[in-house]
Amino acid sequence: MTTLDYATYIASLPRVLAGAAVLFRDPEGRVLLVDPNYREGWALPGGTVESDDGETPRQGARRETAEEIGLDVELGRLLAVDWVPGAGRPPVVAYVYDGGVLSEDDLGSIRLQEEELLSWRLVPRADLLAHLPGALGRRVLAALDAVNSGAGTVELENGYRVG
Repeated sequence: MTTLDYATYIASLPRVLAGAAVLFRDPEGRVLLVDPNYREGWALPGGTVESDDGETPRQGARRETAEEIGLDVELGRLLAVDWVPGAGRPPVVAYVYDGGVLSEDDLGSIRLQEEELLSWRLVPRADLLAHLPGALGRRVLAALDAVNSGAGTVELENGYRVG
């Protein structure tokens, strides 16, 4: 196979997008959410993995968190992987990493990326689905369950557990 044939073959393959986010909690167990200005609803800190530049999901989650809220922390374990089909876009593989429990000092040092975020808040588990509807809400609850139980990484499809 020539280089041109290989490039044509690669270009013909299906595309998948990748996103990575971080689950941070406070000492009371509330989850840190951010309010993006470019879409409706709340989210975990995180964003698109720059895979064309060789970035891994873990690197993307850390970079996005540092950019969005000014916290550059070593991430813990992978909590959840979610395959999310899309209408009008390729599917997304969403990774959620454990960011740990933030201290009062950590929370006080949060600095929002004004180009992308309007605000942040700490949300108790019982209120998460009111802020994170659909697959995202289910994904965050599954990741929170993985943290609390000490279980391994959770495999999800559209926010629902599989396997």
